[in-house]
Amino acid sequence: MSKKKKIVLTVIAVLLIGVVIFMFIPKDRKSDKHMTVTVGDKTFAAVLYDNKTADELYSRLPLTLDMRELNGNEKYCDLDKSLPSKSSPAGHISKGDIKLFGDDCIVLFYDSFTSGYSYTNIGYIEDTDGLEEALGSGSVTMTFEAK
Repeated sequence: MSKKKKIVLTVIAVLLIGVVIFMFIPKDRKSDKHMTVTVGDKTFAAVLYDNKTADELYSRLPLTLDMRELNGNEKYCDLDKSLPSKSSPAGHISKGDIKLFGDDCIVLFYDSFTSGYSYTNIGYIEDTDGLEEALGSGSVTMTFEAK
């Protein structure tokens, strides 16, 4: 085998190893911070990610927000004060995801789907059983509290 072929194969192998490693690195690491999301008489436990957005939101808790319906899969509310953001294309959104749209719109998703929009990840509801029923089809008041 020629020296040039060995170099090319080595470069390809290094790139493939890098891709494999990247695939297994968690994109969002969980923090030790948790919160509850209460809608009516139903309370859901949520895990926050280890990022500046989640940290800043956590520092503002408790928050009671009037969340509006959008697209039959999410509730959202524009915040009075922006949060630090580092958005990226969502790709797949899971039921229970809590994300920031732009730098001042908190969103709670109650359905799973694929999206081309960009968000900053904040956290997620651990057990989504009953989430869709609790949120209903219209606007709701949600309380976010530190746990």
